[in-house]
Amino acid sequence: MKLMYALWGADLDTTLHAPALRRELAASGATTLQVNVCDSDVAAALTRMSTYPEPVAAIASVWCDDYTAATSLFAAISDELTGWMVEERIPLTAPPTPSGERYDALANIALLRIPEGMSRADWRERWHDHHTAVAIETQATFGYVQNEVLEQITPGREVDGFVEELFPMAAMTDPHAFWGSGGDDAELRSRTTRMLRSIATFGADRDLDLIPTSRYRYDLE
Repeated sequence: MKLMYALWGADLDTTLHAPALRRELAASGATTLQVNVCDSDVAAALTRMSTYPEPVAAIASVWCDDYTAATSLFAAISDELTGWMVEERIPLTAPPTPSGERYDALANIALLRIPEGMSRADWRERWHDHHTAVAIETQATFGYVQNEVLEQITPGREVDGFVEELFPMAAMTDPHAFWGSGGDDAELRSRTTRMLRSIATFGADRDLDLIPTSRYRYDLE
């Protein structure tokens, strides 16, 4: 199963990469660790959103059969955390990157919440069946992952889904690089309008956290 943790605290851009953490996760049965952390490489990113008093500093994802050990290990290196068990769906697979190397990308993670009055079934259909194609067609993404929350495994604010997107590094500060509009202002307006209309259909235009990160993936086996 895949677990995702929102983490707060200092020095997570160091402690999440520690070999000792990987050894302990592996000893607990984990097979893969993905680190998404707000570090100096993405400090220039212009778009950030937070519903928390303190913005999320990192998202750690781990693949394992038992969340107890992973939760304890991440709690030991962070000031605060919230964890979820998720179901992963990958509409657009990212190019392979060697274990432990930084992806050459701006890795945005969005935390989604079902709007009041909308059923989970309707929310999922609008997100998966209608919005996915719009997101891929209107942005310069080259990696796109959807994670629906199955269960919250720690106390903390509720989240219903996570989106992971990879963009060119230039997308941190250049709207055309973000939207893939090739410097054409009319195309940029067309793409942003289509995207904004689509996200409004399942509530991703509000109550949203958007976290620019660097992504690393470690094979633990």
